[in-house]
Amino acid sequence: MCGRFAVTLPTDAMARLFEATPANDLPVVPNYNVCPTTQIHTIQSRDGQRHLAPMRWGFIPHWYKAPNDGPLLINARAETIATKPAFRAACRERRCLIPVSGFYEWTKDENGNRLPWYIQPAQGEVLTFAGVWQDWGEDAMRTCAVVTTGANEAMSTIHHRMPVILRPEDWPLWLGEAGHGAAKLMTAAPEDALRFHRVSRNVNSNRATGPELIEVLEEVEE
Repeated sequence: MCGRFAVTLPTDAMARLFEATPANDLPVVPNYNVCPTTQIHTIQSRDGQRHLAPMRWGFIPHWYKAPNDGPLLINARAETIATKPAFRAACRERRCLIPVSGFYEWTKDENGNRLPWYIQPAQGEVLTFAGVWQDWGEDAMRTCAVVTTGANEAMSTIHHRMPVILRPEDWPLWLGEAGHGAAKLMTAAPEDALRFHRVSRNVNSNRATGPELIEVLEEVEE
């Protein structure tokens, strides 16, 4: 599961990192509380060129008559992506990269309160999620979902699922630049790939903003 993340890398740095041509209408960064149904940064490969472009986070299958005509599909399970009607064509033909600085997951205390954690790369500034995309509607709204898989042992202390995280050497294969075989990339990240810490419950609100959302929680919240 991945339902909220942060993006802090400047657009020009992102374009250089992925060797991609940036669009003119990319979302504003930094954003410490990226929520579903908003525009997010993605990288696609078309005609031998990578493009850094916005997409709606929330994949809309072509048969939906409206964006809310069915479940909100922000994640696609790696185990079933090749057979689910919503995703099976996209996983073969329309894959993308989704760069983030970190993402949030939640545990619960004994009273059922949701306690947020911020998960970030153990090294470096960027995590690259595997994604799939779909154009929807007469205006060809470009929409996407994050591919998820079962959590590794370290991540399973917080949540039983995690995004599929791609290494730089995996990017060409996932984008279709290096032929077939992308399915083998849909596995859990190594145990030492991530680090995480508790953050304030302020992030539970989709209206919350600011770098304080990812700061280490120094005191137990009442």
